[in-house]
Amino acid sequence: MARIGRRKLLKLAGAGAVAARSGGIAAILAAGRAPAYAQASSVHWLRWNDFVPASDELLKKEIAPAAEKALGIKLNIETINGNDLQARTTSAIQSGSGPDVICALNNWPQLYAESVVDVSDLAEEIGKAQGGFYEESKVVANDGKKWIALPWCVLGAMICYRKSWFAEEGANKFPETWEEYRALGKKLKAKGRPIGQTLGHTFGDAPTFTYPYLWSWGGKEVEADGKTVVLDSKATVDSVKFMTGFWKDAHDEGGLAWDDTNNNRAFLSGTISATLNGASIYLLAKSKPDTYLTEKGTPLWEDILHSPLPKGPAGQFGYHLPMSNMLMSYSKNQKGAKEFLRWITSKEIYEKWFTSQQGYSVGATTIWENDPLWQKDPVMLPFRAAARAGRFPGYAGPADRHAAEGLSKYLITDMYAKAVQGMPAEDSVKWAAEEFKKIHA
Repeated sequence: MARIGRRKLLKLAGAGAVAARSGGIAAILAAGRAPAYAQASSVHWLRWNDFVPASDELLKKEIAPAAEKALGIKLNIETINGNDLQARTTSAIQSGSGPDVICALNNWPQLYAESVVDVSDLAEEIGKAQGGFYEESKVVANDGKKWIALPWCVLGAMICYRKSWFAEEGANKFPETWEEYRALGKKLKAKGRPIGQTLGHTFGDAPTFTYPYLWSWGGKEVEADGKTVVLDSKATVDSVKFMTGFWKDAHDEGGLAWDDTNNNRAFLSGTISATLNGASIYLLAKSKPDTYLTEKGTPLWEDILHSPLPKGPAGQFGYHLPMSNMLMSYSKNQKGAKEFLRWITSKEIYEKWFTSQQGYSVGATTIWENDPLWQKDPVMLPFRAAARAGRFPGYAGPADRHAAEGLSKYLITDMYAKAVQGMPAEDSVKWAAEEFKKIHA
């Protein structure tokens, strides 16, 4: 290789600087050299603290460096408690600065539709390549005209229960109806093994329990027009009356104040017999078989099974928590953020994260139902197609901004919480109905 003298080197460097200021590729080529690599642009991604820690570790230690290598961006992944995400999102929008991409839970994108970038091109591309999005993923991230967020995943919500404790009470399978579950729970509670359920202001376990419970009795927020509030009905009142007795007979009554972590700890410590949850309890117990043990000293994970919620008079329903990524309109690097979203949601990259979840989350697209992961552990199979449950807060109307506001204010959850604390069922239902009317006014 020919040596370059100092004078020649300075001349080339000066030409490069001029080219950089002029911004023309022709000038760079004319200078006879390639440009120096610019400092990588950055993308700030705000997410929740995953209940599968290995997935957060994967994102930060493997995915982030891979993104920098593949895209030339510096990926800053920030994780916070899921219950703090909404306040952080609101603050960022009000200040006009913050994370470029924010993970939204439930149908929060509907609340922030005016503050996000249209990602229809990405959503159509990903959906087409991966078998299409689940309806639940679509309704929370699409406003009917465009995609206001890019679906990421769906967290399955199933009842995690102790099969040996159930069997001791004569239940060799999970109860089919709420009446059967209440009767079994009463026996379990009498032995110091109550059902554990939150009715608190927490994003996951509370609404994924109370909404399907309401639907199973025939209750609903609004008519199909999305405007006429019909919550104050006999079906809703009946559901609240049953809940007050069910709570007293079978539940750990301290659950009123629980967040999404309390029931996990209670189950793992052996103080409750069942709880609605993702698969995180089972996966953690399985990963630490010598730490989490039954009262007999055997590995706890071997005594855990999962089941959908029971049937009510109107049928059986589920609500599984969707997550989407919003590209914020205040972002100074929208192009880079969009390329990042395309890259990380591509099958090759997303598969790494999906595998690390071990079934705790299912993909937002249907292709992941066929992943080999589901053949490894039959206890996880109830989560495989959980995202096909079909209903979402706002039923029988759309999962729009009104539904998102009602969900964010925990109106359905509070309707039941007020009743179990002593408010007459009719009064708690009227209170909730009036609050919904204010939203729809």
